[in-house]
Amino acid sequence: MIRFILLQNRQGKTRLAKYYIPLEESEKHKVEYEVHRLVVNRDPKFTNFVEFRTHKVIYRRYAGLFFSLCVDITDNELAYLEGIHLFVEILDHFFSNVCELDLVFNFHKVYLILDEFILAGEFQETSKKAIIERMGELEKQE
Repeated sequence: MIRFILLQNRQGKTRLAKYYIPLEESEKHKVEYEVHRLVVNRDPKFTNFVEFRTHKVIYRRYAGLFFSLCVDITDNELAYLEGIHLFVEILDHFFSNVCELDLVFNFHKVYLILDEFILAGEFQETSKKAIIERMGELEKQE
């Protein structure tokens, strides 16, 4: 199960945070700080999986953004790494070459895409085409 997903820039600013477990606000800030320190200081030649408390963080860097997922220790790392890549591909298609500013100014659309993709901490839909079609339908309704 996915505990939380974070999108952070190199400076540590959180651009998207979605928690699938209940946490206090102070604990959320602490977690975001710890995860950022963990992934930003890691040597690129190491794997993109790292133990974090009693879970593990799977992360991937795209340009200046770190996409991090915290999952159960027994979960398949490669499946989540593929999930991160699929999420980035969907964002890239939806925003036509996505950048950090797209995430900041259209955060409601990013959360909508995330909700189409992940539900209650589990992958809901893994078809890029289906998610993009659904987002197109929602865009028409606006």
